[in-house]
Amino acid sequence: MLLIRVKYLSFFFALISIFSFFNIIYSYYFNFFLNLNTYYISLLLSLVISLLFYKIKSSPKKPSIFERILTVIFGYTIIPIILAVPFYFSIYNLSFLDAIFESVSGFTSTGFTIFDNIKHIDQSLILWRSSIQWIGGLYFLFSIVFLIDIYDESLKKSLTNFLSFDSTEILKQTVKIFLLYSAITILIFIMLNIFDIRSFNSLNLAMTIISSGGFLPVNDLSSILINDTQIIIFSLLMLVSFFSIFFVYNLIFLRNKNLNFFYEDIHLFIYLILTITIFFIFFSFDNKFIYSFLSLVSSISNIGISLEIKQTNLNFIYLILVIIGGSFFSTSSGLRFLKIYSLTKYSLNQILSFSKPKEIFMNKLMFSNINFDFKEINKYFLTIIIFIISLFILTSLLSFSSINFENSFKLAILTLMNTVNSSAYGISEFDFQNLHFLTKYFLIFFMIIGRVELISLLLLAKKFLFKY
Repeated sequence: MLLIRVKYLSFFFALISIFSFFNIIYSYYFNFFLNLNTYYISLLLSLVISLLFYKIKSSPKKPSIFERILTVIFGYTIIPIILAVPFYFSIYNLSFLDAIFESVSGFTSTGFTIFDNIKHIDQSLILWRSSIQWIGGLYFLFSIVFLIDIYDESLKKSLTNFLSFDSTEILKQTVKIFLLYSAITILIFIMLNIFDIRSFNSLNLAMTIISSGGFLPVNDLSSILINDTQIIIFSLLMLVSFFSIFFVYNLIFLRNKNLNFFYEDIHLFIYLILTITIFFIFFSFDNKFIYSFLSLVSSISNIGISLEIKQTNLNFIYLILVIIGGSFFSTSSGLRFLKIYSLTKYSLNQILSFSKPKEIFMNKLMFSNINFDFKEINKYFLTIIIFIISLFILTSLLSFSSINFENSFKLAILTLMNTVNSSAYGISEFDFQNLHFLTKYFLIFFMIIGRVELISLLLLAKKFLFKY
């Protein structure tokens, strides 16, 4: 019998109660009383659920991979309901569906919003939107560790020397993630303040950057980034969610600096440099390069926010960068660069082995002693197949909802890659509030699908649909 490990989720409801309390204090301090009662409701509900989930006895047996997948998906379903409480009971008369849509969009770090004008929202609710992203980004990182067994052995080695995670090792890694995640958020906040960005905006942007989210505290990013220096610094800070969250930690504190712990980030660094070079040489004629640089970094980190600069000729390229994504152990989405690189190298080696049968072609990643086997390649290939199928289904559903095909295709990619719509993709002015209620349900469902490791869907299908 499969069981959902709700004790794992109790921590996040406790975290919601902490942020609810923080919003209450913030509202009292700055005299924002319009939505104050809503945070009391979310505080009470999240605290009660957290205690109930914590008190439920868990099975002493190690949870199966299917139990863990179901637990993560259950979390993506139930946690946004509590996060939607301040939206639903606010003074803005949101329907329950719109409140859920906003909370799921934030919790999955997607960034689609039903609010037309952010200036009309009080600051406490803006801060709540950013907090949702922060909690969602942390939940995603915890889920990677919780679902570590679905990844290949080489990926586990880049995280830890332990190839089989017991409860002690999971606790150790999650505590490390929480401390790193919090520390990096504070550092981003300080850096933005140093470069003369208002503290309130810096706090919201710090939570957006670390979580690879898309919510902004204003309507237009250009009202915050008013000079070239701020644009460059902001772009560089977005790289935090592109590289592994463990990269700096391992670089500083790891005693035996084995390349196995850095090989992914080395590949990502080379990929980043090559991409920037190509953009600088070929795509920096019409606008300042820093505008393209911001959109480029925003796309590869799956944040998606950009300045309102028209770059119609680059829309498709930015979408490709969104699909490729960043590091496994980051809050970015995408198919992941290392998967695509490994699959491409393996495929080329297979082709060359037929044309030159006497030669030996090694399926080994550069800068490491790690070889990838056929099972890993199968996982990568199936992940891409699942993405293509999901993209086709969602594009079709959106097209049936009276959205033109181009926007449906772009929106489907951004939804599955949990990336906000912006001018970089030619779809910045999109009205989510007036969408048909079925379309909103479709987007909610696929935003969650995009945040769950796609290979886990295949494992669930194998478990429940192909028993014999």
